[in-house]
Amino acid sequence: MSVFEYAPAPESRSIVDIASSYGLFIDGDFVDGTSGTSFKTINPATEEVLSEVSEADAADVDRAVAAARRAHDKVWSTMAGAERAKYLFRIARIIAERAREFAVLESLDNGKPIRESRDVDVPLVAQWFFYYAGWADKLDHVGLGARPRPLGVAGQVIPWNFPLMMLAWKVAPALAAGNTVVLKPAETTPLTALLFAEVCQQADLPAGVVNIVTGAGATGQALVEHPGIDKVAFTGSTAVGKAIARSVAGTNKQVTLELGGKAANIVFDDAPIDQAVEGIVNGIFFNQGHVCCAGSRLLVQENVAEELLVRLKARMSTLRVGDPLDKNTDVGAINSREQLNRITDLTAAGDAEGAERWSPECVLPDNGFWFKPTIFTGVTQAHRIAREEIFGPVLSVLTFRTPDEAVAKANNTPYGLSAGVWTEKGSRILAIAGQLRAGVVWANTFNKFDPASPFGGYKESGHGREGGKQGLAAYLQAQEGDR
Repeated sequence: MSVFEYAPAPESRSIVDIASSYGLFIDGDFVDGTSGTSFKTINPATEEVLSEVSEADAADVDRAVAAARRAHDKVWSTMAGAERAKYLFRIARIIAERAREFAVLESLDNGKPIRESRDVDVPLVAQWFFYYAGWADKLDHVGLGARPRPLGVAGQVIPWNFPLMMLAWKVAPALAAGNTVVLKPAETTPLTALLFAEVCQQADLPAGVVNIVTGAGATGQALVEHPGIDKVAFTGSTAVGKAIARSVAGTNKQVTLELGGKAANIVFDDAPIDQAVEGIVNGIFFNQGHVCCAGSRLLVQENVAEELLVRLKARMSTLRVGDPLDKNTDVGAINSREQLNRITDLTAAGDAEGAERWSPECVLPDNGFWFKPTIFTGVTQAHRIAREEIFGPVLSVLTFRTPDEAVAKANNTPYGLSAGVWTEKGSRILAIAGQLRAGVVWANTFNKFDPASPFGGYKESGHGREGGKQGLAAYLQAQEGDR
């Protein structure tokens, strides 16, 4: 049987104008950093340097927080909700109008396939701003009584796996609630946040409402620990989340933490196998597995495990790994050499512990950071690859016999962010979902998001919710008489 070959279909880079260097976005303008130091951001698919970006120090964070405080006290918190909504609607429309530009830049700086940034990330970003624009004049209905108040200045630290989407998840509800923002993007993916700063200027957002400081861990630490911050929102690793929790303990800062995960994707013997295979592939290979809620543990009922694995391997053999800007690409580049090394180390541990590795035949590019889609069978709950978050395109396969065993194995993790259940029985979906210690449980699908639906986890996956009115309430406080 002949295999249909796809001709290259590269997206043009011409729509994106990347500056040779970028400053910090403070008080409505791009400014130089105090120290004058900078760092390079690269294309992980080619290792090409895209730009030099200013590295903010504590003095720069001071400036950004001061600008945010002035904007909060004098302009934003006192503005009518309907007026704030106009700015959010304007931002949403501009993002939609510049969607192709954002998508190309996201794929260049992050390494994800263009069809994911184009068809998933950027549309969701616009939806998030549209959704919270609608809430801005309806804060009385959040559930905190009449006329709830904003918290003040929010310090937000976002990760590299969904740079623009995580920005939207945090900035949109914060602004709708009347807070101002100082945001730090990840050091490997700052460019779409800086393009968003241009959108803020284009939307005539009042100066200081959104401030963006770029840098590495020291910049994030300075922001989180700054005494002028009223709310900390962080998405990233559990280790850093624990450090943030320790640093804000004993202060009056409100905190939302969305951390790591090791989600179980549970397939019962009555599930539609082909549909489940598509869900498994989407659950672990979407965005190269750089997803906190990735379905990285496949729990499949023993009597259908062999058939499912045959079909899963056949489907994986059709995945196209390569140029993120090619519209045919399914799996793009690993975001950084550091992350590639972690994936390599953990998969080597899987080999050493006796699990059986399988990857489809594929030719990886010579330059950049790449890893083949991989599954491990013969995995037990004691294996590191079944316990630790790999954050890459690696799936650990375990089996179960009974629903009780499936639930026990799914919950046998320090994480509790997400899970999936595949079965034709609605009663089983409800019964299993109610027993899973996971913040989000998908039924016969995986990795689906909506701005009206809250997202967050249990245990070491963090606390608090983003999305929905719950995500808005995280940026509000009740009036004294309504507490």
